[in-house]
Amino acid sequence: MEQKPIVLFGEVMLRLSPPGFQRFVQARSFEAVYGGGEANVAASLAGFGVPVRYVTRLPENAIGRACEGALRSCGIDTRYVQWGGDRLGIYFLEMGVASRASRVIYDRADSAFSRTPEGLLDWPEIFAGAGAFHWTGITPAVSEAAARECLRAVRAAEELGLTVSCDLNYRSKLWKWGKEASEVMPELVRHCDIAIGNEEDAAKVFGIHAAGADVTAGRVVAEDYEAVCEGLSRRFPKLNTIAITLRGSHSATHNTWSAVMWRRGEVHVGPTYDISPIVDRVGGGDAFAAGLLYGIRVRADDPAWGLRFALASSCLKHTIFGDANLVSVGEVERLMEGDASGRVQR
Repeated sequence: MEQKPIVLFGEVMLRLSPPGFQRFVQARSFEAVYGGGEANVAASLAGFGVPVRYVTRLPENAIGRACEGALRSCGIDTRYVQWGGDRLGIYFLEMGVASRASRVIYDRADSAFSRTPEGLLDWPEIFAGAGAFHWTGITPAVSEAAARECLRAVRAAEELGLTVSCDLNYRSKLWKWGKEASEVMPELVRHCDIAIGNEEDAAKVFGIHAAGADVTAGRVVAEDYEAVCEGLSRRFPKLNTIAITLRGSHSATHNTWSAVMWRRGEVHVGPTYDISPIVDRVGGGDAFAAGLLYGIRVRADDPAWGLRFALASSCLKHTIFGDANLVSVGEVERLMEGDASGRVQR
């Protein structure tokens, strides 16, 4: 049976990182990759064989075209990419190690995406034949124009009967255009069926806290977040699935990783992975979101399987340099079955 595409909307940026674990002050060259919250989810889903359409705005220049090429190389449908504006957003990433945290510096002001003209996107046409729409909290944080367009998209998707999912993805450095996340996000999430967040998103965006959790001390217990899921479900009655990823940070290169999921009143707790050393944690949450959306799509009757698939998928992402999770369904399933040996596959 033919699968209906998933549509994703968000900004793609050029990521520049000093080689290895060098600090910015040491850098004499930068490694370049393209990525962004929704783009990372799209790449993961495409790798799992799910048809995806990506909607964004890129500058009509060589960098914009290189970015589109990177999306297409992952198997992403780029027919609805809009062209215009002057520049692609950039972010600089200094990779942390041991007790030194990673650092991000944004250079994305006035990017082509942040200046998307109102009414440019024909959402009914974009959603034609699609089954789902995914966005993240990064998009409305970028600019007032992006927030306005995201709201048009979620309303159109709901009206057309698509499943709408969001990753809350709170980024304090981005909400600079005049409104706080707490003022904008509730109206967007109100139209969603699926919400995904981490151990801090619900607290910082909606004021729903997990009692007893201490992320910096590495103490993140699933039971603390069951009440968070229930609190979100009461505030947003349309939600049928809520997942919270649980990252315990022992150091920049040693984390524990688990999740709890509330689905139609039932709570599921996933296994805990101990990840050390971490190669690149950027995109780990996006890999989880893609894995969860895939699991719900292929095994809707078994939410516990979907949660385990999402966790195994995102666990593998921590071993891959770059924003995108370049793994197959088979590799994820092998880890789910307990093969974490890293033995050479011949």
